[in-house]
Amino acid sequence: METLELLVRNTSEVLTVEGSYTEPAERALTPRPNACVGVRRGRVLYVGPEGGLPPGTVGPSTRVIDAHGQFVGPGFVDPHTHAVFAGERANEFDLRNQGASYLQIAQAGGGIANTVRSTRFASEEDLIRLALPRLQTMLEYGITTAEVKSGYGLNLQDELKILKVVQRLSALQPLELVPTLLCAHAIPEEYREWREAYMDLCTREIIPAVAEQGLARFCDVFAEEGAFSLAEARRILVAAKKAGMRPRLHADQLTANGGAELAAEVGAATADHLEHVSDAGIRALAEAGVTAVLVPTSTLFLRVRPYAPGRKLREAGVNVALGTNLNPGSAMSENLPLAMGLACLENGLTAAEAYWATTRGAALALGLNTYGRITVGDPANLVVFSCSNYRHLPYHLGINHARIVIKDGHVVVENERALCP
Repeated sequence: METLELLVRNTSEVLTVEGSYTEPAERALTPRPNACVGVRRGRVLYVGPEGGLPPGTVGPSTRVIDAHGQFVGPGFVDPHTHAVFAGERANEFDLRNQGASYLQIAQAGGGIANTVRSTRFASEEDLIRLALPRLQTMLEYGITTAEVKSGYGLNLQDELKILKVVQRLSALQPLELVPTLLCAHAIPEEYREWREAYMDLCTREIIPAVAEQGLARFCDVFAEEGAFSLAEARRILVAAKKAGMRPRLHADQLTANGGAELAAEVGAATADHLEHVSDAGIRALAEAGVTAVLVPTSTLFLRVRPYAPGRKLREAGVNVALGTNLNPGSAMSENLPLAMGLACLENGLTAAEAYWATTRGAALALGLNTYGRITVGDPANLVVFSCSNYRHLPYHLGINHARIVIKDGHVVVENERALCP
């Protein structure tokens, strides 16, 4: 074995998360008590007892990280964010707290349209400057990979602008970004009386241009009252699929409208939100192998009920992932540990299921087959936590326990102030 560049030792356990969502989550986390992790050339070279390391694998050039008896797991994967935008909507937050609904605010010209106006006005450099601190905060929480959607441009020029910003951000900082086209986020103000014309713009101009430039891996649609009908969503997703982008869907968030069933029909990678998903929709997701992405921080932030039925989804055999849904309107938070705690308290997940949902479950949602686990040969995306067991993460509600974050074998965060229990 070659000399290691990095060794993480003295752990309580290493969660390698090499199991499957079809088995009990505690087993799927595949814990390795007191194991160490060796890294070379950005990849995991060894996982196992320190006594099993061949002589000479730890040399003078090896950086040794002492976990101090705490646990190590894969870098978190956030499968649902809207992290690139301009402006804020704190006034709308205040209005909701005074009784206004999300739909009422949107119908009055607020909501997504508010952020669209600010984002269109911003340059690429403005958007990069605004996004970098958000991404740094996410990285400090232990998120090493995150999906980022467009959706605040709603025209050809500005949707391309946002996706180009995502591309540039991937090269400017360590957090790996997975781009999603969301031109069907809302009907823009200038097309309110010409919905069909906007549908044509999405399917005939925006989707082909994004595909030609290779700017997005997925295409998402907000299928909801006040946004896009199921028929409109189907048309856009079919066009995107033909262009080489995998479908995703904001489904059954505010109303029960059959979004989950549509996600299954079009072979979507994920159906997200699902607060109002029907039993038939859950069965359809399970049969089609669609991942359910839950975003409980958004349910809390909007002060709506119910929370998505995470327990029923798991029991039906659906892969469940968790995201922050970071965005200025319905989830202004980068805090994935908070989402984990809420998933246990309100979505009915166990601590092990929540941990799976933020690691391997989320990686599978994005088609990242070598992410969200710690396996020899895979990219070395690791977090050294300041607690001895993963169950502490959702229990110590919303607190950051990521002490050391490693991306592709490089230490990118050292937070010795991370709280210890």
